[in-house]
Amino acid sequence: MIAFLRTLGYVLILAVLVGLAVWLADNPGQVSLEWWGWRLETSVAILVLGAAVVLAAFAVLYRIWLAVRRAPGRMVGSRRENRRRRGYLALTQGMVAVAAGDAEEARKQVRRADGLLEEPPLTLLLQAQAAQLSGDTRAAEKFFTAMLDKPDTEFLGLRGLLTQALKAKDDKKARDLAERAFRLRPGSDWVAANLLELQVKAGAWADARATLDKAVKNRAVPADEAKHRQVALDYRLSLDASAQGDGGKALKLLRAAHEADPGFAPAAARLADLQLAAGKAGKAVSTVERAWTAAPHPELAEMYWRARGANDALERVRAAQQLAKQNPDHPESHLVLAETALDAQLWGEARRHLQAAAGDTPPARVCRLMAELEESEHKDAEAARSWLVRASMADPDPAWVCGDCGNSVAEWTIVCGNCGGFASFSWRTPPHVLRLMDESVPEPKAISGESEPAPEGSVTDAEPAPAPGR
Repeated sequence: MIAFLRTLGYVLILAVLVGLAVWLADNPGQVSLEWWGWRLETSVAILVLGAAVVLAAFAVLYRIWLAVRRAPGRMVGSRRENRRRRGYLALTQGMVAVAAGDAEEARKQVRRADGLLEEPPLTLLLQAQAAQLSGDTRAAEKFFTAMLDKPDTEFLGLRGLLTQALKAKDDKKARDLAERAFRLRPGSDWVAANLLELQVKAGAWADARATLDKAVKNRAVPADEAKHRQVALDYRLSLDASAQGDGGKALKLLRAAHEADPGFAPAAARLADLQLAAGKAGKAVSTVERAWTAAPHPELAEMYWRARGANDALERVRAAQQLAKQNPDHPESHLVLAETALDAQLWGEARRHLQAAAGDTPPARVCRLMAELEESEHKDAEAARSWLVRASMADPDPAWVCGDCGNSVAEWTIVCGNCGGFASFSWRTPPHVLRLMDESVPEPKAISGESEPAPEGSVTDAEPAPAPGR
């Protein structure tokens, strides 16, 4: 399009000139000029042509004069550009040497680039990296520190110093550098991750929560990825608030955590505990039921008995039935119903729910409950022993398992004591090694074996069997 318009312009100019020439040819006219005793008589066309020749000559002379005048500057500029080109080439080769781990070649190229380029910020980073590569941490620190004085290299200098502090395990210095770098570039995911890790390591939970919020706001951390960490920090901050006697703040933080993730059992159980202590049993019941709907957990069941005032075995059976309605198909609901039925000596009810929770490969908890059922209902010690042996071979009970290292703990904690992972625990079955079953141990009876039929109707009408308790 541009070329077409340019061609069109040339054609229009040529048309104007041709038209002017034709007009002058049709109207030659006469021009008479007297100057210093000289007299000139000619036609208008010749006068215009002569003026054009004179102007062209002046234009050529001006261009020659301009070229001569600019020649020294162009020579200097050409020489400078050649130096810059060779300097950037040396800079590139130096970076390649750093990437290849060739410290000697990197130092050689950085000296060459430093001599050719008149822009120290471009070579400071390469000098620092070359010093790091050769193991000269002091020189590297000097170069990184020099980069802090210029706005365009300040962040790179901070990153280099932060990397060195992390390698030296100087957490205090690393944290100060990370905070400065985060203020400078709040959208950097690398800085946000390191700052958060250092704050968590120092136990600065409030600072870590603020950092996480800013990182999400600046899209350095995805919101869905940060959600579980925010909940974990709110729960940990609520523990600190309770320890400091600030019950209102603790309750507010727990509510926020529960709203964000109703399935996080530690927060739900503690929130229900505080609500119960404040005389709000109804709210405690609602909190536990909402958490059970999201993710059933054994800790919630104990809190539910307290909230409903279920003090005897049959009351706990009725409470378990109400709780199980919130998530009726979950194995944990069947296990809670089975345990309360065992306590109430409702053998058929217990067996029915154990069968529902067992699946194709009964987990260890189901096997132990079956051993208890055989012992309590039939006084069958051999069958009970078989189930206990089977329990040792089955999948272990769920626990809080670290997603980073596989460490298993009974109680949730915000930091893994084994690997230091932050908010890395989730409630699931731990990994285990299956052992071969002793052939001398008889195969236990099937879960669905003969048993007392489950009572009809509600548990309130059921009579406990005349067998000893657990």
